[in-house]
Amino acid sequence: MRKSALKGLFLLFCLAVVLFACKKKSDTQQPEIPYITVNFSINPNSTQYLELNHIGGSVPVTGGYRGIIIYRVSETEFKAYERACAYDPTADSAQVRMDVSGLTMTCPKCKSKYIILDGSPYGGPTQWSLKQYRTNYDGTYLYVSN
Repeated sequence: MRKSALKGLFLLFCLAVVLFACKKKSDTQQPEIPYITVNFSINPNSTQYLELNHIGGSVPVTGGYRGIIIYRVSETEFKAYERACAYDPTADSAQVRMDVSGLTMTCPKCKSKYIILDGSPYGGPTQWSLKQYRTNYDGTYLYVSN
């Protein structure tokens, strides 16, 4: 091969690398959910939170950016997820809701679906998990924080 042909192939290769490396930021980086301090406690065995009185129960509560869903995994373990959809958290009505099955959550805006046990996506356009808050249960009170 001649030098000019090699130079042409090299330039073509460099152009291809640059074009494929330039993805939109939104395609590769999770959209940021505005930070809101979360630090509260509830009594999950009280009548105020009847759905949390049994394993598999969940309730939406105020707090976080667009609210929080608390889910009872076992007698002593709870999960708390931000209700802002991970796909586009700042979009109006992008607030996940529990599905009738009680095992999944769905965003009514983009139709992204999430598994309640870990907040991971399993359907819709999102590739990111829901934001999860720390939980600590002392047998009486459930503490939720970030």
